[in-house]
Amino acid sequence: MTLTVPERLSIELTNQCGKGCSFCYNGSDRVGATLFTVDELCQFAESCVAYGTRAISLGGGEPLEYDGLYELFRRLDGLVFRSMTTNGLLLDDAIDDVVAARPDKVHVSVHFPKNEKEVARVVRQVKMLEERGVTSGVNLLVRRSELSAATHVRKTLHEAGVDNRRIVYLPMRGSDTPTPREVADVAGPPFQSMTCLNECGKSPRFCSIAWDKSVAWCSYTVTRRQMKTLDAAGLAGALDGLGLQFCGDEVPLMPATLKKRDALGSTR
Repeated sequence: MTLTVPERLSIELTNQCGKGCSFCYNGSDRVGATLFTVDELCQFAESCVAYGTRAISLGGGEPLEYDGLYELFRRLDGLVFRSMTTNGLLLDDAIDDVVAARPDKVHVSVHFPKNEKEVARVVRQVKMLEERGVTSGVNLLVRRSELSAATHVRKTLHEAGVDNRRIVYLPMRGSDTPTPREVADVAGPPFQSMTCLNECGKSPRFCSIAWDKSVAWCSYTVTRRQMKTLDAAGLAGALDGLGLQFCGDEVPLMPATLKKRDALGSTR
């Protein structure tokens, strides 16, 4: 039987995170845990690449709090596209190690658009990464209650030379979820967001693997299943017949005309 696995995998290395945001989709906290070793992750990646995976995004929790991060980047270098999403709290002290690990891309998150210090730090860090030769960008969390603040951050980023090709606009999930139209108004077309911005649904090109080795079609859904084996066969088996429960507020879908006009690209 020929296996089919998604070409893009999001792997939560740990659910440990010093930021401890109350809205975190996987309940990350300052203690946290992980069930992954570097050897397991490398073997898993090699197996999935053999069956079609082309990109792996490392997150958490906070990936900079995972002890084997740099070794993992080095061992996967040349095998697969390797990106990372970080809250940036540890990035200033870790910058030399991050640069030496040669990630293909690093995104720094703005979780609180009203927090001017956080926004200024993220702008500085993204430019710092760029100056050190690391492709960088920003994940901007958009709340329905803070649309003007998110719009202000977008303008600040653009003024700093970080345009929409380097920004991913992520709608808040669980509560305070903006409509697709509101996200588009914040971003200004064209823009990048999640593939499920238009409507909740599976993408055959993407899946999420949690720190506890469970699998889902989306990073935010509670519909998950454990892999029986940590390889391409285990991933394909866990995804087979797996459902998908909507993770946001009930909001209107994006009109078809808006889909065509505003979508630059999409990401999970």
